[in-house]
Amino acid sequence: MIYVDADACPVQIREILYRAADRAAIETVFVANHYIKHPPSVHIKTLQVEKGFDVADNEIVKRIEAGQLVITSDIPLASESIDKGASAITPRGEALTAANVKSRLNIRDFMDTMRASGVQTGGPKAMSQKEKQDFANALDRWIASRKK
Repeated sequence: MIYVDADACPVQIREILYRAADRAAIETVFVANHYIKHPPSVHIKTLQVEKGFDVADNEIVKRIEAGQLVITSDIPLASESIDKGASAITPRGEALTAANVKSRLNIRDFMDTMRASGVQTGGPKAMSQKEKQDFANALDRWIASRKK
């Protein structure tokens, strides 16, 4: 099963996930605090949660199990999912693991501290075609690893 932190998931990544869910017959759940339109499929579900800080993240953490996958750019969510034995991939194709997620969490916390002190850090750059391909490749690797 794949859980998608869909509140901030780019449309291009959702489209890749829609195709992969059907191709590999993997239940894929898009969790968001707003309606997510998706193509009709027995493998694609949406779960709309209440609006609020981390409500969707908390719902994913509550539901995710070992061996499942979370798609998120939220490092704390990825960390909690990995702690439960799940895998995590960012929408830009980076596989987050027990070996790298804690350092990413430290960087995230540092950047939060910088922003709180008034430093302008800017937002993420636009997603490139290479990053979309990196995501598709990372997703394909995870799907292939399930079949072993």
